[in-house]
Amino acid sequence: MIRLLIVDDHSVVRRGLETLLGSFADIEIVGTAADGIEAVQLAAERHPDIILMDLSMPNLDGFEATRQILAANPTIRIVALTSFSEQRKVFDAIS
Repeated sequence: MIRLLIVDDHSVVRRGLETLLGSFADIEIVGTAADGIEAVQLAAERHPDIILMDLSMPNLDGFEATRQILAANPTIRIVALTSFSEQRKVFDAIS
């Protein structure tokens, strides 16, 4: 079973991903977050295996949330969700 946390500031995107990915028998949605602050808190509380992380969010963006989450638990895998087309931002996300 894959434990998944979904992070996006758009509620429609969060609900859509939750509905789609929650329909798979081997995926358990352990939570959804609307910003990076909430993502960091939920990651610490719910111990997901994978986080789908929006990079552009208010309060704490996905870049910094990713840094904080991985500093606390480097075994979590994070998949960046972005509409960025600028190469520099994409490379920053990867690093």
